Amino acid sequence: MLAEPRDLSALDSVRPLRWQDGALEVLDQRRLPHETAWLRCVDADAVCAAIRALAVRGAPAIGIAAAYGAVLAARSGDFAGSVARLRAARPTAVNLMWALDRMSARAACGADAEHLLEEARAIEAEDLAANHAMGRLGAALLEQGAGVLTHCNTGALATAGFGTALGVIRAGVAGGRIARVYAGETRPWLQGARLTAWELQQDGIAATLIADSAAAALMRTAAVQWVIVGADRVAANGDVANKIGTYALALAARHHGVRFMVVAPVSSVDMAARGGDAIEIELRDADEVLTCGGRRIAPMGVAAWNPVFDITPAALIDVLVTECGVLHKPDAAGMRRQFGAMHA
Repeated sequence: MLAEPRDLSALDSVRPLRWQDGALEVLDQRRLPHETAWLRCVDADAVCAAIRALAVRGAPAIGIAAAYGAVLAARSGDFAGSVARLRAARPTAVNLMWALDRMSARAACGADAEHLLEEARAIEAEDLAANHAMGRLGAALLEQGAGVLTHCNTGALATAGFGTALGVIRAGVAGGRIARVYAGETRPWLQGARLTAWELQQDGIAATLIADSAAAALMRTAAVQWVIVGADRVAANGDVANKIGTYALALAARHHGVRFMVVAPVSSVDMAARGGDAIEIELRDADEVLTCGGRRIAPMGVAAWNPVFDITPAALIDVLVTECGVLHKPDAAGMRRQFGAMHA
């Protein structure tokens, strides 16, 4: 049975950031889905703390938040120091560096805080437009009645709005192409269980949550035809850094004949990184693995390894979708053709 088309405007209600009364307000994602609370950041260090603590997360949203943080830095009189601290907040997401480089270039040309605010708003608006473009491009690749599996949270909460991979899912649902949506829980921070499930629920999109370890078994049932994920950084050879567990999904998808789509804005493309091995992988506190919901789940004295991201080789990716187009079977030559001039 084919899915019924939906009104796309009704599938785009969530926004994670807002500039209000001279400060950046962040929808605190640590408190979702049970509480909707806004965290008010009145200086750049507060923005930095929100990024480090994962109150705001997702590569595009981190970049946008950092851009507004640069506005607050300009107002404080310590622009260079504040921007340096923002830059160090999360090392893997290239959007953070990209946004701060863009804001710093404007400041170097004499832009004051008000002009920097215009630039930050432009970065936010451009990201939202890019997400809608990626949604259209990615959804057009889906066959009618498709089942899709996504990982982590790549929706409005991770961007200016609408989302990257979740934007494709939103557009696919609106076009009646997607019949089934599955979301992996995404340990240890449970972004899929807490955030993706909540966000889809806000827009009336039915989704089924699975344990991360159930993904291969789900693929074996033929319930999904596509895995659709985002990216925190795309290297020059097409390798992708994304939330830990993405690599395992790509391996399982290849084995089961499920296609694998990566959706990311051009700002996530890093042509200076020759391959995945050149991307710094952030390690976080072991307690994030050893505890759940603030309660310890492992015996005292047990160690844990907690990389936030992994590298999915380009050879496992069927298609890379950006706002500038679709790249099938990404490799170094294709990446040069598509992005070389933009990152020269």
